[in-house]
Amino acid sequence: MNSLLDTHTVIWFIEGVKLTARTKEIINFGNNFVSVISLWEVAIKMNIGKYNFVGGFSAFNELVKKNKFIVLPVKDEHMERLFTLPIIHRDPFDRLIIATALTESLTIITADENIQKYNVPWIW
Repeated sequence: MNSLLDTHTVIWFIEGVKLTARTKEIINFGNNFVSVISLWEVAIKMNIGKYNFVGGFSAFNELVKKNKFIVLPVKDEHMERLFTLPIIHRDPFDRLIIATALTESLTIITADENIQKYNVPWIW
């Protein structure tokens, strides 16, 4: 399965917490993508003190690479798709992750009920 990990999913996987057995299996045996938007979100949350990771952002980023997550850049097509999304949820990070998944034909791995309200493939 080709999956796009939501920001919290990346964090929880790296920290080894809160994931369902099904989610762990899908991540362990699938092709996993992470949007650069998630890395940006993590960096911002670290910077304002909402999230702390031993070793800081560099250590977090290294673990993303070590786990062989493929980091997707933001493309013009993602932004075009973002513009067409209904305003169900105003979180700009989530909305761009949704647009990326739709554009790239990826299933989002997320526990976020707001993302699940969109017409986007997701699993948890």
